Amino acid sequence: MRSCFPLALLVVARLAAPALGAEIKPAIVYDLGGKFDKSFNEGAFRGGERFTAETGVALRDFEIQNDAQREQALRRFARDGASPVIAVGFSHAAALDKVARDFPQTPFAIVDMVVDRPNVKSIVFREHEGSYLVGLLAAMASKSGKIGFVGGMDIPLIRKFACGYRQGARRANPGVEIFENMTGVTGAAWADPVKGGELARAQIDRGADVIYQAAGGTGIGVLRAAADAGKLGVGTDANQNGLFPGHVLTSMLKRVDNAVIRAFSTARAGTWTSGVESLGLREEGVGWALDDNNRGLVTPAMKDAADRAVDAIVSGDIVVHDYMADSRCPP
Repeated sequence: MRSCFPLALLVVARLAAPALGAEIKPAIVYDLGGKFDKSFNEGAFRGGERFTAETGVALRDFEIQNDAQREQALRRFARDGASPVIAVGFSHAAALDKVARDFPQTPFAIVDMVVDRPNVKSIVFREHEGSYLVGLLAAMASKSGKIGFVGGMDIPLIRKFACGYRQGARRANPGVEIFENMTGVTGAAWADPVKGGELARAQIDRGADVIYQAAGGTGIGVLRAAADAGKLGVGTDANQNGLFPGHVLTSMLKRVDNAVIRAFSTARAGTWTSGVESLGLREEGVGWALDDNNRGLVTPAMKDAADRAVDAIVSGDIVVHDYMADSRCPP
């Protein structure tokens, strides 16, 4: 089934870090929203949880409550001998750059940003490719010809989600109307489900009957508002189909869990590398979720269209616009 992907990573390794051997002390520093956000952070947590279950290696983690704690947490773990240390989220970049410089023998990883240090693995995803698929499905599922998007913090990364979603929707229905809102411009935008619900309801009042959220914990409010109104939501990062069964059309999967497992496993095996890992459809690092919670919402024609789109993107017949490479997103 194309919608539930294992992970095969494309590794662009610049410089191998020192071999670590079997004795590791893995640690994760989560972004704002916490490890039970039902989204991005939770994907990382589940990956760490699975790694511990499979290996017996204990995991340390920390949920920051404010921006000042980013550097404090990373520095504390490095000072205490944690290895490797994974920072979840682009907002850790400045803090990690400082700490990685001060602890050059400690291997670090960051998710969703590139930090150019010889002891840092930078894990990035081609979210626009997965967003194209759910945009295609949203437009096909819409009865009103109007769909929505609610993002979290207004940053290029989230604009990348929105741009791919728009391109996929237009492929299915060139005349589809797409409403787009961002929640805010600070880290608080990831943890405001009330605001997420308000934005979703405003889009529903304008006629949207399918709404894609890319907003972390804020997105739970989007999905809840859609379900309460008898409309469809689209989840992101984790499989959120089961949050409101029958009211979540699908979820754009971003396999942070498997990326975390890969990072810890290579460290344990002594094969850790720094550099950039870029994960898209070709590497099966993004995708869409189909399970018993949404199977009745996805028609055979919709599934066939999504499967064909996957093949076309992987082969290069369809090129999904990357907003972070070129901010001129097609209309």
